[in-house]
Amino acid sequence: MLSESAVGAPCWVSLTARDLTTAQRFYGAVMDWRFRPAKLGEQFSVATAEGDPVAGVGAVATSLQIAAAWTPYFAVLSADETAGRVRERGGTVAVGPIPFPNGRAALLSDRDGAVFGVWEGEILTSWRSASHAAPAWLRLRTRDAFDAAIFYGEVLDWACGRPECCEVRYQEEEVVLFSGGRPAARLSSGAVEASPDPAVRPHWQVHFTVKDVEACVRAAAENGGHVIEQDLSGRPPTATLRDPDGAQFRVIAREAGPPPA
Repeated sequence: MLSESAVGAPCWVSLTARDLTTAQRFYGAVMDWRFRPAKLGEQFSVATAEGDPVAGVGAVATSLQIAAAWTPYFAVLSADETAGRVRERGGTVAVGPIPFPNGRAALLSDRDGAVFGVWEGEILTSWRSASHAAPAWLRLRTRDAFDAAIFYGEVLDWACGRPECCEVRYQEEEVVLFSGGRPAARLSSGAVEASPDPAVRPHWQVHFTVKDVEACVRAAAENGGHVIEQDLSGRPPTATLRDPDGAQFRVIAREAGPPPA
């Protein structure tokens, strides 16, 4: 059974990488993560921070020509029902739902092509935002935030009125998702559907909370990554980074927590 305010909330993030060893070396240096084997095989691992699982990392064959990227997962009561809702509303079911040892998952995309996943099963304690801040929060860069909020609301049971579901509020021309009283995701308009730049096309952007943004920036540059942009004097400090395989992510100072309400 999902915990209070968990239905429709972010519950995991996963990286698709080209080479597992390279990815582990990079994120170990930049994020100070440790890695342990996953039950999915030798090309998959679980990243941990201070002993808590924070993300999945998996390598795919280069022949598949799948772009390296971070993908968020949302908690649902039924992966099969959610996949059906996505199809009915013009989205795409790319993979699954498929069974795992402790649940079921599916990889999907919304009407504008932003990729996301859903998870039916127990949520890891480190991701239960009803009890404390999750290790990451999300921002959807999309064509129309209001239209996207309708899609995700219908698919993920946002603002359904039940106590276990997330709340949605409209603030400063953005849609803000609240889980357990904490902001867990933001939906922002402005992405261009047909842009050749992946950073401009509709996509979910993963933000990790870290102790020292400046240290992450240095480590990324020293370990084969790229610094896309940085604001070290901001309140809070932030930076957008790209790993050696091209997957982009953002880091934000931990004391700031999730995006302010």
